[in-house]
Amino acid sequence: MRRPQALLKPLLASGVVALSALIASPALAARAAPTDSLPKIRVQDLFYGDVLFHFYAGEEFEALTRLEAYEHWQRMPHHQHDAALLAGGLYLSLGIHNEAGKRFETLLGNDVPVGVRNRAWFYLAKVWYTRGYYDRSEQSLGRITGTLTAALEAERQHLLVNVLMRQNRFDEAATRLAGWQGPPDWMAYARFNLGVALVRQNRMSDADPVLTAVGTMEVGGEELLALRDKANLALGYAWLQANNAANARVALERVRLTGPYATRALLGVGWADAQLGQFREALTPWLELHERNLLDAAVQESFLAVPYAFSKLGANAQAADYYESAIKSFESEAGQIDDSIVRIGEGRMLDDLLGADKQAKQLGWFWQLRQLPDAPQSRYLYALLADNDFQEGLKNYRDLSFLGDTLTRWDQSMDAFGAMIDTRERAYADRLPRTDALLASDLPAKFLAARAAVDARLTSIETGDDVAALGTGAEQKQWAKLRQLEGTLVSATAANPESLQIERDKLKLMKGVLYWRLDSQFKQRDYSQRRALRALDAALNEAQNRWARVQRARGSVPTNTGEFAARIAALAARIAAMQQSLKDSAQQQNVFLQHLAQNELLAQKERLAAYQVQARFSLADIYDRASAGEPRKPAPARDASNAPAAGDGAPNEAAPTDTAPTDTAPTDTAPTDTAPTGAAPNSTAPGEPTPTGSTP
Repeated sequence: MRRPQALLKPLLASGVVALSALIASPALAARAAPTDSLPKIRVQDLFYGDVLFHFYAGEEFEALTRLEAYEHWQRMPHHQHDAALLAGGLYLSLGIHNEAGKRFETLLGNDVPVGVRNRAWFYLAKVWYTRGYYDRSEQSLGRITGTLTAALEAERQHLLVNVLMRQNRFDEAATRLAGWQGPPDWMAYARFNLGVALVRQNRMSDADPVLTAVGTMEVGGEELLALRDKANLALGYAWLQANNAANARVALERVRLTGPYATRALLGVGWADAQLGQFREALTPWLELHERNLLDAAVQESFLAVPYAFSKLGANAQAADYYESAIKSFESEAGQIDDSIVRIGEGRMLDDLLGADKQAKQLGWFWQLRQLPDAPQSRYLYALLADNDFQEGLKNYRDLSFLGDTLTRWDQSMDAFGAMIDTRERAYADRLPRTDALLASDLPAKFLAARAAVDARLTSIETGDDVAALGTGAEQKQWAKLRQLEGTLVSATAANPESLQIERDKLKLMKGVLYWRLDSQFKQRDYSQRRALRALDAALNEAQNRWARVQRARGSVPTNTGEFAARIAALAARIAAMQQSLKDSAQQQNVFLQHLAQNELLAQKERLAAYQVQARFSLADIYDRASAGEPRKPAPARDASNAPAAGDGAPNEAAPTDTAPTDTAPTDTAPTDTAPTGAAPNSTAPGEPTPTGSTP
């Protein structure tokens, strides 16, 4: 069965739905993209990319949750239409068909490429059909324009025919199938359904060649072999119902002895021989059937058919032995059924069935239970678990369990969020005194005053050409030392100007060299100081902004904390209400499925009780005739009029009428380029002729 990506990825192109581009320019989109896919676009919103990440990781529920949340908070303004279409596909993959249908009806207009629109309606029709809404499934199929790909078109035709037959519109189904040509595997199923539809209309002359063609086809693979057996079984029981035992035997003998329909075929062959009065020949398949598993309804019936045949042959002693054995077997099996009914009533059936699979990530209509647990009641539930209603109910229960676990995790998150709010409130209370003291210090004004002083000093240096003021620390010390020495020399030579001339010349030379060095680097250093001053302005501006934010936070933090706390409390209450609702729904679903299982077991028990009554009646009849000394009656010759009757010690002989069309298909999804490999899950649909429990 296909994963949800197989459904949704045709709606995407490299992970991005381009519906918005199509709406903006349909003509351009038609030229840029093929009609079977949407054009690629670039993800422009980070939140939409987050949704796609979880989608391609196979976390459909998480992707849908984030998608809905981001849409609520308007975090994906560039992908509104893309997100809406993706949400529809996610709802569809999760089996939420009502919501998916609403979104598709709104979004899948003429602006969407035909191929994408057709596939969306096709998969929606499959979901409607699986859920049992056959009218809506037909409506969705009717929205498909043109034809799909070869594989999907074959499945579409098959699905539409099944929808028609599910609504008892057999004439329309037969007309559509008669004129359709498709792939060989799908045609085999189509012919089978056509044959069953003709049987339901009592047109055996038309149904026989159709079902015979399916029942004699050369095939390989277990799936088509099972279909061939099913066609022969359906045809055989249809002929039995029409009182044509000879033709019925021919069809039933083509069923494999090791296939899934072997027991019912053996039972039917025996009754065909019995209709012809050949009770000795009837014993051959019935005795073979008698040795098989008593859980099978056909085997249960053989426990009555074998002694009935012996009775018809005049072997009353053997018949009595077999009747007594049947009574004991039925009593033992009825006791085990009672124990299973009690265990189911204890409420452990669903947990036993789901087991560890209950915690798996996949949910929705793609999931199926494929393995039964090792529990006492499991042996009686095979037929029930193949029923579509029970499978859908089991899916619903599993989804409710998944949602309950999700709400539990969210509820725990609410506790964590509440702890975060408490921590924030305590941190605010601890920091508030220091914050108030800092705000009262008016530091930004002091910093601005200091900055203004620095700017005035630099301007004064530039105006006075004070090159030494921008020198390095060493240079400024050297300049100050030279100025000091210069003053000392002036004082020393005041009385005698001619003295210390050499020292004055040296000092003048050193001062000139140092001044030249300071002057040559003055402009560069002045530029560096101005640039540092601009950086200081930026830092002061950021400090002022932060100061303002701190002042605003001083008053708004308590309010924000209160709002967050109120939201968390509201969400916690909402989650609690949803948890209770889910719990109630899960309990109702549990009770519903338990009733289905118990009713199935009760039906089996009632059938065993009916067989037991027939066996006791027949055994008593044998004893009565033996005590009365009646002579043995020879078996009649080949006379179809001597068919067994209930009053003659035979099991209930109502002819089977369960020959409605089956929705069996090569696979539960469209066949790919390779041969189909999976049997349809709903293999016990009304179209399956079920001889067990009713003999021809």
